[in-house]
Amino acid sequence: MNVSSSTLSLTVADVDASREFLCGHLGYAVAMADDGFVSLTRGDGAVDVVLLRRGTAVLPPEQRDQRAAGLILALTVTDLAAEEARLRAAGAPITMPLREEPWGERLFQLTDPNGVVVQLVEWAAASDAADPADDDESAAAIVITPTADHITVSPNATMAGLAAPSRGSTELSTWTVTMDAGATGPEHSISREQVWTVTAGSLEVSCRGRTEKVTAGQTLILPPDRLRRIHAPEQATAHVSMPADGVASVPGTEGARELPWAR
Repeated sequence: MNVSSSTLSLTVADVDASREFLCGHLGYAVAMADDGFVSLTRGDGAVDVVLLRRGTAVLPPEQRDQRAAGLILALTVTDLAAEEARLRAAGAPITMPLREEPWGERLFQLTDPNGVVVQLVEWAAASDAADPADDDESAAAIVITPTADHITVSPNATMAGLAAPSRGSTELSTWTVTMDAGATGPEHSISREQVWTVTAGSLEVSCRGRTEKVTAGQTLILPPDRLRRIHAPEQATAHVSMPADGVASVPGTEGARELPWAR
């Protein structure tokens, strides 16, 4: 048997919505189309995709009311972190943030308007998965150089990402925070413990009815899930670390928010 190409056929309620998602975010192009049908291709190693509207007569009668579910369209890519950043900036619905599995698979997931899960995958190189007992310490070391791509500017502070899962760490995220004199961040909580070390100036941190002033050279430990507000009475810089899966919550808003500089 000689297989010249592979195609995945998905039954969906809204063919146009999935077509726009796959073409707009993942680089697919329309090869053929008709009412309730579209064939998509990328012209590289990606599997071709056929989208069929639910109820179409080409489906067996017992399958016409079903839709694509319980499957993942997995695409292996290069520079996974760059793809995740591109899609996040484009507003794509990332439903599983970038993560790395113990067996060397790095991945993140998106979900299209019809509930089809697309997983982008990058496999760790053999040297990345070396035996922890290997005595070649230099092979396990990762050096991170901050770049403009890792800087996030908010109305109250500037965050410069350092260690993060997208930049080689597996357990911790670290970053620097710079706040201008008089700046005050919003009240919020973080799901994981954070450690703040002020490296310049001072910060005032209010938590559970108390306000602590932390000056340069001092370190503050903030427990998880406690509302806090951070104020800079003078220009200040701090180094922050936390477990990499920490997310933020803001009173009065629904859901948790990822910290993009820590991903």
